[in-house]
Amino acid sequence: MTVNATSETSNFLSQFQTQPEEAKSNELGKDEFLKLLVTQMENQNPLEPQDNGEFIAQLAQFSSLEGIDNLNDTMGSFVSNYQSGMALEATALVGRKVQVDTNEAWMQQGELFTGVVQLPVSSPDLRLSIYDSAGQLVRNVQMGSQPAKDHDLMWDGLDNSGEQLPSGMYTVKAEAQIDGKMQELNTLLGANVNSVTLGTNGGGTTLNLAGIGKVPIEDVKTIQ
Repeated sequence: MTVNATSETSNFLSQFQTQPEEAKSNELGKDEFLKLLVTQMENQNPLEPQDNGEFIAQLAQFSSLEGIDNLNDTMGSFVSNYQSGMALEATALVGRKVQVDTNEAWMQQGELFTGVVQLPVSSPDLRLSIYDSAGQLVRNVQMGSQPAKDHDLMWDGLDNSGEQLPSGMYTVKAEAQIDGKMQELNTLLGANVNSVTLGTNGGGTTLNLAGIGKVPIEDVKTIQ
């Protein structure tokens, strides 16, 4: 008597030979792999049983498949926990002030406008020029000779005449004399965190900063 295991196996596999767009439930997973292995054993020719080495190899494949599934579950749980932790940290920033890499920020009347000027090398002449939203120069600040480091920027919101300026967006232009000529410097300015948008579908978490708009949380340099 001859038992045809090939036809039985082919019939079993046919239900998993799906098109790429079909549902994930039709993919050959560890449960289906085990059923396939049992089907092969039940329908093998008793006069020509399956070779032990081949059987062990199939068991090893099953163990490997199960290990991959478990690893995927573990990684999925890890990513979910990490995103939850990031979300909690981000929401704790609402109402606080952070500094980001920009030269434009909101000045609230009556509050100190703060930031950082990054000076890469020492300079005999460090200066700031502050412009309003219309592009008009409203304040000059001479900081003189300064060493190479990050320098605190503090502005009281007054113009060159000592008058209080209204709340609004202002641009800070920092310059320093380097190698005999004036060069523009990088600035970090502070802004209040109004709200947080949590990332979905792989997207990152963003902060909604007053006067600046949406900024990725990884762009935050300091938290005040």
